[in-house]
Amino acid sequence: MTQKLICDCNRTMPLDGKALGIPLHTALCRQEVGSFLKALDGSEPVLIACTQERALFGELAEQSEKPLVAPLRFVNIREVAGWTQDAEKSTPKIAALLALAEVPEADPVPAVEYQSQGRLIIIGPGAQALPWAEKLRDQLSVSVLCTEPGALPVSRDYPIYSGQVSKVDGFLGNFTIDWELQNPIDPEMCTRCGACVAVCPENAIDDGFQIDLNRCKSHRACVSACASIGAINFSRTERARSAEFDLVMDLRADTQMRMSQTPQGYFAPGVDPFEQSLVATKLISMVGEFEKPKYFAYNDKICAHGRNGKVGCNACIEVCSTGAIESLFKNGQGQVQVNPNLCMGCGACATVCPSGAMRYNYPSVSHQGKQLKALASTYIAELAKNKGLNAAPSLLLHSLSVGADTLDRLGRAAHLNPKVKEGLPAFVLPLGIEHIASTGMEFWLGALAYGFGEVVLLLSGDEDPAYRAALQEQVTLANTLLAAYQFDEDRVQLIAMADVDDFGALSSAMGRMRQRGPLQTIGKPAVFALSNQKRETLEAVLDYLQKCAPTPLPLEGKPLPSTSPIGAIAVSAEACTLCMSCVGACPEGALLDNPDAPQLSFIEKQCVQCGLCVQTCPENAITLLPRVTTTERRKEKVLLNETKPFHCISCGKAFGTTKLVDLMLGKLALHGAFSGEALERLKMCSDCRVVDMMKKEL
Repeated sequence: MTQKLICDCNRTMPLDGKALGIPLHTALCRQEVGSFLKALDGSEPVLIACTQERALFGELAEQSEKPLVAPLRFVNIREVAGWTQDAEKSTPKIAALLALAEVPEADPVPAVEYQSQGRLIIIGPGAQALPWAEKLRDQLSVSVLCTEPGALPVSRDYPIYSGQVSKVDGFLGNFTIDWELQNPIDPEMCTRCGACVAVCPENAIDDGFQIDLNRCKSHRACVSACASIGAINFSRTERARSAEFDLVMDLRADTQMRMSQTPQGYFAPGVDPFEQSLVATKLISMVGEFEKPKYFAYNDKICAHGRNGKVGCNACIEVCSTGAIESLFKNGQGQVQVNPNLCMGCGACATVCPSGAMRYNYPSVSHQGKQLKALASTYIAELAKNKGLNAAPSLLLHSLSVGADTLDRLGRAAHLNPKVKEGLPAFVLPLGIEHIASTGMEFWLGALAYGFGEVVLLLSGDEDPAYRAALQEQVTLANTLLAAYQFDEDRVQLIAMADVDDFGALSSAMGRMRQRGPLQTIGKPAVFALSNQKRETLEAVLDYLQKCAPTPLPLEGKPLPSTSPIGAIAVSAEACTLCMSCVGACPEGALLDNPDAPQLSFIEKQCVQCGLCVQTCPENAITLLPRVTTTERRKEKVLLNETKPFHCISCGKAFGTTKLVDLMLGKLALHGAFSGEALERLKMCSDCRVVDMMKKEL
């Protein structure tokens, strides 16, 4: 059992200790802190329903003589329940949040390691970059790349380069910077003796030791003055430069980075001095060994990226905002390659992956399923004690960092000014996840199966546009799928804040939900567990929806958007020659041939709508049919096309299809190389063809 310590925060929350079955405190962090210290002496883990004083309780725990049985756990009930307009009705919600906090920690995941020796490159105009180099050179191994000239220091205490950046690639401890030297003076060779400055008749050279080419009249006196050093060359052909660094401080106004989420170790504060100072402080601490979780797991065996040199699904590559995922083809077989050092853990790749080859692992889907069950089952059970109500809770998903802070600030605003700001309704249960883009349709539908009436995703405004677009596609798909089963209303919704301070959108949405009231469940809460295998979860959800649907699906099913990962294919019997190239291209085993007869079969359950069969078919005979049909039909092996076998005119052995041979004969009949006997040989199997040719030669 867990020791639960709940405080009503100086009586500002109308908590019902009797209903919760837990003694209440009024000033746990002050006069009643002894209760916390007493709990530390117990033999059970401690759960504290207060996140504001997390640091205080943690410090007291460190000072305790007895080691903790388990790490302290904290849960926020104040801003999301006790300080809302529905505080007096929030007992079931608080019980659910306490149950969520008691769910065991997720299993650890592998770590991704970084090593930084503190080699820093500062990129930007010399007037900004050089002063920062002077400030940081005692703590870090500094180099400067001046994109615009600046007064160089007298002493050569660190490397100074000049030019325009052509490429920034890499991550913490492993950056490669490519640039092009554009000025005749190479600052790497320049001794800053000033001889060139003294002889230049146009005063085109100053203490930045770069030639102003707009003023230079090509007298070349500077070249003669620098002859013994050789730093000045107007006809230089080798201009490309490259070097490796651990950290990057990019002060350019336009960094032109190819990804919207920059890698760890790269900082672009722009021209704001305050932002630059914050980055400088971070840089000093980024020397040594570091690690982060490996957020993803990849199974190349079921990846639908490419086969036979054809590209099918590109979803993960297109949605990745960090440039961590690349296409990799080897021997015609396509896979994707993920750089774990560049991955920032958004999980969008797993969300859009139709096959489940890319899986989010921090935490696993199975662990998140346990969290959903704890929330929904506890809330429903507690609510049932009150007049037997069976209204379903709403699930509010948010990113752990930004989203939790947003809800906290909204809760405080609702507490201090309830007539202006709307806090969370009593039936809205928040669940923080690592990143809002890490869950998709099968997870949300799984939440509905567990007893939630709806799923609401909170977008805080700091998400990459590709994530927002992907989530909107998934929401549309989920609601279309629910509508196919005749469930009313859009049960999956987005709340899109313009930025992290846009409380108006969030407050208004909460007000509308409070006025509308809770929805009913779509059926009896499911007992199946969410699987780490995406397709298993999806199939379990579809089976549940079918059992709960008000009316059965029609035999032909219902159409879904083109982004659907489920569906069928249509094959034109007239165009299809049963060459079976589509069977070889299918990465999921949805298309099957028959070794004993020219037949093409299909299992709809296996199809992920990747389109590789469409890309591969030489006759353009295949069309994707995104749809949902009954689980029974999805599992059936359906015959798509068949024809009569063609038998060798010599030995009678079947070696192809009648249609394929007829097509071949029709195309080659007018070709000079296939007239007469040569055309007849096309009707023979390979063995008889060779025998016939040998006989004719003899």
